[in-house]
Amino acid sequence: MYRYEKRESKLKKALGTMLLVVSVSAISIYLYNIYINISIKNEQKNSGDVGTAIRLSTETEKEVEISNTLEDVTKCIVGISKIKNNGDAIFEAEATEKLSLGTGIIISDNGYIVTNWHLAGNKYSSCYVTLEDGNVYNGNTVWADSNLDLAIVKISASGLNYLQLGDSDNIKIGENVYAIGNPIGIEFQRTVTSGIISGLNRTIKIEENNTSNYMEGLIQTDASINEGNSGGPLINENGEVIGINTVKIEMAEGIGFAVPINVIKPVIESFTSTGEFDEAYLGIFAYDKEVIKYLNNNLEFDSGIYIVKIMTDGPVAKTNIKVGDIITKIDGNTVDRMSQLRNYIYRKKPGDTVTLTINRNNKEYNIEVSLSKK
Repeated sequence: MYRYEKRESKLKKALGTMLLVVSVSAISIYLYNIYINISIKNEQKNSGDVGTAIRLSTETEKEVEISNTLEDVTKCIVGISKIKNNGDAIFEAEATEKLSLGTGIIISDNGYIVTNWHLAGNKYSSCYVTLEDGNVYNGNTVWADSNLDLAIVKISASGLNYLQLGDSDNIKIGENVYAIGNPIGIEFQRTVTSGIISGLNRTIKIEENNTSNYMEGLIQTDASINEGNSGGPLINENGEVIGINTVKIEMAEGIGFAVPINVIKPVIESFTSTGEFDEAYLGIFAYDKEVIKYLNNNLEFDSGIYIVKIMTDGPVAKTNIKVGDIITKIDGNTVDRMSQLRNYIYRKKPGDTVTLTINRNNKEYNIEVSLSKK
């Protein structure tokens, strides 16, 4: 009997010990799980904080980079005026109108500057150029095209900071851009405004002095462009010039236009590399299908440019090409805008021969034209 009771006591003691061990183990596991969950949540929270900090840092670094880029760009922006500044006149509210004040950009270290034709005037005209350091130079217009509203001015200077040219053929709607210029007066010189590319290949009608003209292939932007911004650059985030600001629509807010820089790249490259540009001449003016609808609602064509004028002193006048013919190709290259044709001719020399493919009454003709000197 004694042995049985002793065995039973030992069994109870063993069961109690096991129960205690199981209880302690369960509690330990429970507390461990709580600790792990808290640690994971803290790590996730800290990880999120770090991620946010990294994103903010990246955004800040990008903003600082763009800000530094724009600061460098503004050093290459100049003031263009047809009247020399005397005293405080340039600070008057109507300075832009009185002085024909506008903007230009330095494109070479030896003093070539791109601006608007309506600021610099025709070839051989003169103007005054004010650099970022305040020095004023006499500028001579060495090239101009009123149809593009563009001109190139030369000043006698060297060692200048100058802007890099971008590729306006590869820009897209929605890209961030910056317009820089001298709106209103010199007190607001080198003002930077930002926006996006709102449209491409835009055509606008300009009415002045009882005449109408059309500019096509333009870049549309909502970056603020005021009167004094004319001739200034439209800049991408890399600090490259993709356009020259030229027109603001007066009847609407937030609509400005720039001439794509690629249109005159051949002219710029020639001047900056050789100091001259021997311009070849075709002697026609043509509009694309977007412009023709303003002139003749009944005229429709799918591609090409419609010849509206043939200059009597030009080489085309010596061929059987007529007003109303549609140019579809030049040397086998498709042409859909006058700016494309103009850009191609800019890369040629007087005396070169080109082949124009024209459509007349739904029939195609290839006609050779020998370019002359403009």
